[in-house]
Amino acid sequence: MDIFLILLGLSLIIIGLLGSVLPVIPGPPLSFAGLLALHFTSKFEFSFTLLLIYGILMILIIILEYVIPIYGTKKMGGTKYGMWGSTIGLIAGLFVFPPFGLIIGPFIGAFIGELIYGKTSEVALRSAVGSFLGFIFSTLLKLIYCFLIIYHVVVQLFIYHQ
Repeated sequence: MDIFLILLGLSLIIIGLLGSVLPVIPGPPLSFAGLLALHFTSKFEFSFTLLLIYGILMILIIILEYVIPIYGTKKMGGTKYGMWGSTIGLIAGLFVFPPFGLIIGPFIGAFIGELIYGKTSEVALRSAVGSFLGFIFSTLLKLIYCFLIIYHVVVQLFIYHQ
């Protein structure tokens, strides 16, 4: 059973890392599931506190993944129309242009929302760039999270093999 859980856990962590940059794959939840799978083997032992922290961080990152692009839109001068456009673009992008829709959708949505509001194309573009930068930042957060999990797994490998 240990071999199965180790293979499953390592596979989930690797897929989770890929999911941090590929919008369709939920990276942090898969990496966390991999960490849990490894924890239930006799070869790895993670503290309850570490697992709790990673669980809470995973939930925060999932929420921030949707909030940060909207915040980026607002920070770059976007209005409610741009934020709503970014949100609608994100949802539409999930269904219309997977997997690239998660990147392009909020950008186009914020741009169109600002144009509908009556902003100039320059202001609308700035708002859309804010949405895109928010997406990039949320992707960076997911990558950091997955690499931290990999770090703890590697540390456990060295502790076990001493």
